[in-house]
Amino acid sequence: MLDIFQYDFMVRAFEAGVAIGIVAPIIGMFLVVRRYSLLADTLAHVSFAGVAIGIFLSINPILSAIVLSVVAAFGIESLRNSGRIFGESVLALFLSGSLAVAVIILSLAKGFNANLFSYLFGSISTVSLSDLWVTLGLAVVVFLGVIIFYKELFFASFDPELAEASGLPVKRLNIMIVVLAAIAIALSIRIVGVLLIGALMVIPVVSAMQYGKGFRTTLMLSVFFSLLSVILGLFASYYFNLASGGAIVVIALIFFIASLLIVKK
Repeated sequence: MLDIFQYDFMVRAFEAGVAIGIVAPIIGMFLVVRRYSLLADTLAHVSFAGVAIGIFLSINPILSAIVLSVVAAFGIESLRNSGRIFGESVLALFLSGSLAVAVIILSLAKGFNANLFSYLFGSISTVSLSDLWVTLGLAVVVFLGVIIFYKELFFASFDPELAEASGLPVKRLNIMIVVLAAIAIALSIRIVGVLLIGALMVIPVVSAMQYGKGFRTTLMLSVFFSLLSVILGLFASYYFNLASGGAIVVIALIFFIASLLIVKK
């Protein structure tokens, strides 16, 4: 069964997958606690527009997706903080707008191709060495950002009013978590795919929450579920010729259902 590691593309896929499996639920935890889970899907669609721009301009689609996602993250937080538009409406604006931009750019670029579908649904065979280094490098940045500002992010997520009264820069922390989410999502599109990365950020977290543990224990459980989902999903993708993103998310759903049944008992 371990013969798959004789292939370089599988080694790269597992290395990138493990990095994503750790980072995605860590960021997802803060989004779920803030009741801001839909942000993941919104930024995923923005990343799709970034991928389309990258393909059209013949530059690295992951880098263009990261840049556009970070810009969109600032825009989302600025509009949300202005109070002129409700949070859900802001997300809808960016989600539908970025999808429209992607469709227009792809029509100019002569439509869909096989490479684009790998970004939509994930593909283990398309993770290049440059993709791997970008993924690992920025995954470390996201991970360290959360570790260094863990207490501040925790406080601002659970009680933003009290955190602001205590002198914490809540607005800056909100922007930080949204920007980190944008980076994490853009990094994940090669393995999980644009259409499914939001699920990987949310489902393992929701599964871990079923056990009713403390925040830190729940965070570690969500990372455990995410890593198992990614690893088993990559094996299933290779041996059954499945889209890696779909396989990973289905396994994550199985863990969620199992958690529901265990807790129910």
